[in-house]
Amino acid sequence: MSVGDSFRLLKTGAFEVIPEDELWAKLSSGKKLVIKLGADPTKPDLHLGHAVVLRKMRQFQELGHKVVLIIGDFTAIIGDPSGRSKTRPPMTLEETRANAQSYVEQVSKILRQEPELFELRYNSEWLENLSFKEVVRLASQMTVAQMLEREDFKNRYTSGTPISVHEFLYPFAQAYDSVAIKADVEMGGTDQKFNLLVGRTVQEAYGMEKQVAFIMPILPGTDGVEKMSKSLDNYIGIFEDSTSVFAKLMKVPDNALPAYFELCTDLTKEEIEQALAQGPVKAHYLLARLVTAAYCQPRVPAVINWSFYQSLTRLPLGASQVIHAEERYNEIAKGGIPEDVPAFAVPASELKDGQIAVARLFTLAGLTPSNAEARRMVGNKGLRIDGELIEDPNLQVKLDKPLVLQRGKDKFVRVQLKA
Repeated sequence: MSVGDSFRLLKTGAFEVIPEDELWAKLSSGKKLVIKLGADPTKPDLHLGHAVVLRKMRQFQELGHKVVLIIGDFTAIIGDPSGRSKTRPPMTLEETRANAQSYVEQVSKILRQEPELFELRYNSEWLENLSFKEVVRLASQMTVAQMLEREDFKNRYTSGTPISVHEFLYPFAQAYDSVAIKADVEMGGTDQKFNLLVGRTVQEAYGMEKQVAFIMPILPGTDGVEKMSKSLDNYIGIFEDSTSVFAKLMKVPDNALPAYFELCTDLTKEEIEQALAQGPVKAHYLLARLVTAAYCQPRVPAVINWSFYQSLTRLPLGASQVIHAEERYNEIAKGGIPEDVPAFAVPASELKDGQIAVARLFTLAGLTPSNAEARRMVGNKGLRIDGELIEDPNLQVKLDKPLVLQRGKDKFVRVQLKA
C-alpha cells in the first residue's frame, strides 16, 4: 500500500491528528512505527468505546507497525483527572495488576499478538524508581497557568472543587511513558488530547522526535447521551454474549446510529447513508447483525464491512449466532420468554413458610443489586414473574414450581427451590 493510501486509511474516522504532516513524514520514512496506547486498569472490562481506538491500532498493525500497550499500573495510583469533576480515589499496585490481567486478555480479541506487532509494558517499570530530580525536570516543562487551561481543571478551579497537587503530575507521568518507549504515535480519545500534547512537549525536552497525537472520537453509550461507560451501565462489552450485544445495539437511540456505524464498522460513507435511508428499524437490524457477527468471532476481523458480512456462512461462529441472537431479540420484543435463560437455585433457608419476599428473590437471582432497588423497580413497573407485572413491592412468592423472573424487556433468570 502506498504512503498516500496508508495515510488516507488511517485518517478515516479520526477526530484529529496533530500534526498531520508529521504523520505523513513518519509513514514516508519507511520505518516500523511505535504506536502507543496507555491504559489505566481501573476497571476490568472493555467495551465498544475502547474498541474504537483499538481497531484503529489494528489498522496500524495491518500496515506493519508495532503497537505497544502500556498498562498504567503506576499511573492508576495517581488517577487520571481527564474528564473528572473530582479527584479519583487512588488504587494499589495489586488492584491495578489484577485488573490488568483481564484487560490484556480482552485486548487480544482485537489486536494481533505477534511479537513483531505487539508488545506489553507496565509503566511501573520506569516510573516506580524515577528520581525526584527527574520529577522536577518533568514538572518544569509546564506552568500552573497552562495546567489550568485544561477544561476539567479549569472547571474544578472556578467552582471551588479541590484539585490535589499530585493530579498535576499525571500528564507528566503519561508523557514519560512516551519517552521510555520512544513512541512515534500516541492514541487516545478526545478526552486525552491534553495528555497526548504534553507527551510531545516532554519528548522534545528529552531531545527526541515528537510523537503524533492521534485522537479518536468517543462513542456514545447505549443511552445516546453520555459516553459509553460501565459505571453508567450504558455499555456493550466486547466479550458479552451475542444475544446481549444484539439486543443492546437494537436499543441504541436513532440519533446515535450514524456514530455507531461510523465508529463500530468500516462501511463507507455512502453505504452508511444508504443504510440510514432505509429507516431506523432496518438500520438498527443491519448494525446489530454486522457488529454482533464481528464480536462473536475469536478475534474481531480487521475490516468490518459488506465483504465480512457476506463471508459469515464460511466462519465457524458466523451466521448461526447472529440468527439465534436476532430470533431471541424478536421473541422478547413480542413479549415472549426465551428458553435459554440462566438458572438460579434458591436455598431453602431463604424461605419462610414456603415463601420469599419478591424483592429478596430478585436480588438473590442477580437481577437487582439490592432489595431497595427491587422495590423501586416494582414501583416503576419494571419487574415481572412468568410474564405477569408485579405491582406489590411486599409480595410474598411461593416457590412450589420453577418461575421465570424478568427485569425490563430482556433480562431473565429461571428460579426454583434448591434440591
